[in-house]
Amino acid sequence: MTAETSSASTAEEQRPGLVCLVWGAIATLLAILYTALLSPVAAVVSPFRDGHFVDLIGRLWSRMIIRTCGIRLDFRGLENIQELQSFVIVANHQSAFDIFALLGYFPRATRFVAKKELLKIPAFGFALTHAGHIVVDREQGGKEVRKAVKMARSGFAVVFFAEGHRFSDNRVHPFSEGAAWLALLTRLPCVPLAISGSAAVHPRGALLIRPGKTIRLSFGKPIPTMGRRAAERAALTAELQHQVMDLFDRANRLD
Repeated sequence: MTAETSSASTAEEQRPGLVCLVWGAIATLLAILYTALLSPVAAVVSPFRDGHFVDLIGRLWSRMIIRTCGIRLDFRGLENIQELQSFVIVANHQSAFDIFALLGYFPRATRFVAKKELLKIPAFGFALTHAGHIVVDREQGGKEVRKAVKMARSGFAVVFFAEGHRFSDNRVHPFSEGAAWLALLTRLPCVPLAISGSAAVHPRGALLIRPGKTIRLSFGKPIPTMGRRAAERAALTAELQHQVMDLFDRANRLD
């Protein structure tokens, strides 16, 4: 499945530096504007219908940003999740555009595991928690664990960025055990996901978006957890990391 268009060559993606710079500046300002306009709306509707209204707003918000930036999305391996109901997606993390791609174009409702620092963003933070996303907060660990289990068992795909934060060096870094722990707790399958290309769009610390790029999302075959014990989470984490690294390397060879 391909959102917008897919598999553009590197040569096709290149644009004159000045054009790219101006486009990037305009796209960055518009992305901020979209966020400022839609976050309050999302906050107002987030307590209703288990956050499904926020799903619609999040999809609109993400698609507006993706299209404004001229980003091409190339989804691969979606056939691996066709027969699944609830599952845990375990992915690497390169930029905020990983989230936009999944929110805007992934064909299933998702809930993300996010850091509590995002709660400080006015309106956005309120919508985040009330729409059912899982906020990592050690002081309320038990409450968030129960929410994660509820979301995972309610038909949502729960997304873990297993590296802990964004990396823009085109490498997959060591995974934490959180995703494996949740999958083992809920007995849901884990689906490895390798995201490549998003660091070129907006590297960590960059002020401006770099438009006109391609982001590839490669889904691997689900790893079952039924019959596995909690003590096996380190082994499951290693298996997931290996699968994501393999998918990532294969995706990079396509460029």
